[in-house]
Amino acid sequence: MRFIFEQIRIGGDRNFAYLLGDREAGMGLLVDPAFSPETAVERARVQGLRITHILNTHGHQDHANGNAEAKALTGALVAGGAQHPGPLDLILRDGDRLAFGSYVLRVFEVPGHTTDHLAFLVEDLAIGLTGDHLFVGKVGGTQTEAQGRQEWASLQRLLAEWPEQTSIWPGHDYGARPSSTLALERAFNPFLAVPDVEAFLARKAEWSEFKAQYGLK
Repeated sequence: MRFIFEQIRIGGDRNFAYLLGDREAGMGLLVDPAFSPETAVERARVQGLRITHILNTHGHQDHANGNAEAKALTGALVAGGAQHPGPLDLILRDGDRLAFGSYVLRVFEVPGHTTDHLAFLVEDLAIGLTGDHLFVGKVGGTQTEAQGRQEWASLQRLLAEWPEQTSIWPGHDYGARPSSTLALERAFNPFLAVPDVEAFLARKAEWSEFKAQYGLK
């Protein structure tokens, strides 16, 4: 199989890293290698991939703390959003496209959980990496009403622009299963099955009670 895609349990609070690659081209990307970058780099070696870029969905330490080691092990460029708090070799902006062999990763700016948050879509394959923006059955935490409104707008953008069949691969294993689809989340994620931003903010405010009522983690 030419396309390589691995979801890697990387430690921390049920964090996921991701390895994407083109076997024939021998090129690959790492996303959020975090707590165990050597594990992700070893998977790339086993798959015969040269890592060209280390991508962060956002700059929180539980996603970015492995950047320096991953770079030292691979020589790859570290890339993230414009407001990323750490050192970067490459700033990614909305609409950028990053090729790895015959495949292309498109960058979406999705602020809310953080100002620098990015989501990545593997074009033509409809594979979406959502970091801490969209989880299985949940969304990323926000600290203020303004951040919540920003997050809602970012979520609505993905719902409008990503293909319905897009598979969703989050930054943590917080849900009932480790991945989902956009269609499933649209239908059953309690933060998306609301009519407007006001209801979204209300759901965030009542989340603890909602979880208890429905037996959610």
